[in-house]
Formats: sequence, C-alpha cells, structure tokens
Amino acid sequence: MLGKTAGSLYWMARYLERSENNARLIDAGFRIALTRSSTAAAEWRSVLVTAGQNYAFKQTQQDYNSQRVVDFMLRDPSNPSSILSVVKQARDNARTARTYLTREVWEAVNTSWMTLGALLKRQVREDDLPDVLAAIRQQSALVRGAFSGTMLRNDGYNFARIGTFLERADNTARILDVKYYLLLPSVAHIGSSIDNVQWETILRSVSAHRAYHWLYGTEISALKIAEFLILYKQMPRSLAFCCEQMNDNLRLLERTYGQETDAIRMGASMCNERLSRPIASIFDGGLHEFITDFLRANAALAQQFERDYRFVE
Repeated sequence: MLGKTAGSLYWMARYLERSENNARLIDAGFRIALTRSSTAAAEWRSVLVTAGQNYAFKQTQQDYNSQRVVDFMLRDPSNPSSILSVVKQARDNARTARTYLTREVWEAVNTSWMTLGALLKRQVREDDLPDVLAAIRQQSALVRGAFSGTMLRNDGYNFARIGTFLERADNTARILDVKYYLLLPSVAHIGSSIDNVQWETILRSVSAHRAYHWLYGTEISALKIAEFLILYKQMPRSLAFCCEQMNDNLRLLERTYGQETDAIRMGASMCNERLSRPIASIFDGGLHEFITDFLRANAALAQQFERDYRFVE
C-alpha cells in the first residue's frame, strides 16, 4: 500500500475519533454548566484545554461564555479543530483512500459529513444541544459499525485502527490530566462532594459511568477511577486497552510487511513499561507526571509510525 493511502486511512480514523471525543467533552461541560453555574466558566475552559483548543479560542474571544465555547468547538470556521472541520477532514481523507474502503464505509463517512453539515449550518440553541451531540455520536457509531462489519482485516484496516486508538488514548489521558490541574478548585476539595461530581463527569465524558459502577459499585474514588481509565484492559477507552489494540495492529503490520519497525518496538515499550505498574505506584510517582510521560510517548509513537510507513514522501 502506498504511504499516502495508508496515511489517509490513518487520519480518517483519527479525525472521526476526535469528532466523537470532542462531542463527549462538550456534553460533559454542558452537564456541569447546567448544575454548577458558579463554576461554568472554569469548566468550559477545562473543556477547551482538554481538546487542545484553548489557545485558538482566546485569540478571538474574551470570556468563556457557554454559547461561544460550544459554537467554537462545534462549527466555527476559524477553528480547524471544530467538529465540523475534523469531520470534513475525515471525509477528505476517506475520499483519497476511496478504493481501499468498502462502499458501506465510504457512504457512512459521506453521510456523516452531510448530516453534520446540515445540523451545524446555524448556531445550535442550548435546548437543541443534547440532540445535536447525540447525533454526532450516532454518526460516529454508524461509521465504526460499517468499518468493523465490512472491511477486510488487511493492512488498510490496521492503519485505521492504529489511528483510532492513538487518538483515543490521547483523549483519555488528557481528560485525566485536566481533571487534576484545572477542574479541581483546590487540594482541600479532594475527596469532597465537589471532587466526586467531577470524577463522575469524567466517567460520563468517556462513556464509562455505568461500566465503572458495574465493576466498583457506588464507591467514587479517585484511585479506582484512575485505575479503571488507565489500567483496566476490558474498558474500551482505557489507556491499557488502547495500547494493547495498537500493539496488536502493529504486529499484524509486521507480519504483512515482514519487518519490525521502530514504531512496533516503541508501542511494546509503552505498554510494558508504563502500563504494567499498579495504580498505587502511579499515584506515588504523581498522576500528572505519569500522564505527561504517557502523552509524550504516545505522540512520539504517532510520529515514528508516520515515518516508518512513509505517510509523507
């Protein structure tokens, strides 16, 4: 497969995953803004920081008004990371790799772009926001279902899957990091009802609220939630799950092309060295330090992966 085509499949998957992740972040911010109006501005700032869009937002806006933040993240043409922008980029990449996609996958991606283009043609009213965010998540699920149900398990499938899990791991790690350094008002609030509400919001933002309670019951504990989102391999948005999936697909590429790349070695190291420690050890060393190290390793893996498979000649 040509590097350009492989890169298009990889970035198509990353952009689609990013659109869904950002929709979940907006939903989490919206929930808190409704229930805790006194801290709404800080919550919306944390959403922008998590999504990596705070700097761009501050270039054009003066305050963290709910409507402005939502519009910026959903559809602002000046924001290349808005949901509308990343879905368009996903479609553009899918079109470049069209001959490697099944008809069902291409139609799902194209329909997603057209559906969201119509939904986001105008500024979304607050009353309509939950339905719009649900539609974004639904479109993402339709593409994922078409991809899983119709694509050959070949090298193109593996390139896309690696893109999905690199993006997902980055998102989960950023949510955890922002929780400790932006969402929590002060150290004095750790373990309080405020802290618990914010941890619950994190679980909702990664679709893990019910799954967490199935596993741990009603207890809300920072240690247990961090363990669930970092180390629990049955949780499809945990760092350990994402890392394991990436490594599986990297090894399949190794078999396809008959060579072990630097990216394969880096992926194995990321899992074996960073995600094999107990959660107590991670907290002892500092959650922020652990996540910062993981994000750096994840970004380095992504860059090496692009070099190894020559996405850009």
